[in-house]
Order: sequence, then structure tokens, then C-alpha cells
Amino acid sequence: MINWSEILTLTGNATLQTLAMVGASTVFSMILGLPLGILLCVTDPDTGIIPKPILYQVITRIVNVLRSFPFIILIILLFPLSRLILGTSIGTAATIVPLSIAAAPFVARIIETALKEVDPLVVQAAKSMGSTNSQIIFKVLLPEAMPSLVSGVTLTIINLIGYSAMAGAVGGGGLGDLAIRYGYQRFNTPILIASVIVILVLVEVIQFIGTKITSTLMKKR
Repeated sequence: MINWSEILTLTGNATLQTLAMVGASTVFSMILGLPLGILLCVTDPDTGIIPKPILYQVITRIVNVLRSFPFIILIILLFPLSRLILGTSIGTAATIVPLSIAAAPFVARIIETALKEVDPLVVQAAKSMGSTNSQIIFKVLLPEAMPSLVSGVTLTIINLIGYSAMAGAVGGGGLGDLAIRYGYQRFNTPILIASVIVILVLVEVIQFIGTKITSTLMKKR
């Protein structure tokens, strides 16, 4: 017989853990990825406003290497770092470290792409009016690219939900951990199905909100 009370309690707690992991890692990945994305855009030897070929190549290689790691391997490699920072390598809090580092290069590429989509004529107009490089970045590029940036952040959050589910395979907590430990390993199919449904609902809600915000920003341009 299905124990609905147990399902609601377990999925409710796991959902809160997933939201905490995804929320914190989104913030930290933006803190790490935003400066990298801006640097990748402005130092591009072909289109950047401050061409720095060597710096661009160094940053782009670092980003590519980090993006090439499968998350399940990266989280294991970062166990020592999580233990150093938080004193543990398992659980909800510890998972935030690898989640943030895994998402940061993804965020950097999204930021770079969004900024490069800004009309070059707008940048040239700002230059002709005597704008400094920092003014061009923060008053021209970022505001003009805001719809694409919001769309990119939405995609990042959705990816982090998927990453957090995979983290459950190594004791990361959240819905992935619930699905694996309670659903799969204990042959509790209702728990497994409930976990999957909640993950799908979270993705749909995040995508809906992100799309609405992007559409609103596009209309105001």
C-alpha cells in the first residue's frame, strides 16, 4: 500500500534541499562565471574592445577544460576541496562546491555569447561619445544583452537541477539522492516516480518564469 504521508514528507524535504543547492550554486557560479564571460568577450582578438590574444587563449582553454569534465567525475575530483571548505564531502552543503565550479564555465560561455550578440554599431556609438571601456561594459553591453543573459541564467538553473540529481549518486542529497537511495535501491517505485515528477515540475516552472522575464525585457528594449 502506498504511504502518501511518507512520500510527501520525503519529497518535500528533498525538494527543499535541491532548491537550496541549485539556488546557492547559481549565485556562486554567476560570481565565478560573469567576470570570465566578460573577459572572454572584451579580450577576444577579433571582436573585443580590449583585444588580448594571449589572455583570451588562456581563459578559453581553462573554460574548455572545465566544461569537458563529466559532472559525476568532477564532483569526485572535488571531494577534497569540499572537505577543505566545509569539513565534509557529502550532503547538500558539500554539493554546492562542485555544482558551482561545474556551472561556472558554462555561465562564462553564456555571458560571452550574449555580450557578443550586442550590435557592434551600439558599441561604436558609445566609443564615439567618449565612453570608457568600463562604461561600455556595464552601461552598454550588459544592459543590451540582458534578455539573452536571463535566458542563459534560466538554462543554467535547469542544468544545475540535472547536475544536482546526478549528485545524488554520490550522496549529494536532494531529489536525486532520494530517487536513488529510497526509490531505486529500496525498490520503492512511488518514491522514484514522485522524485522524477517533482524534478520535471521544477524544470517547467523555471523555464516558464525565465521565458516570461525574457519576453518582458525584449518588449522594453
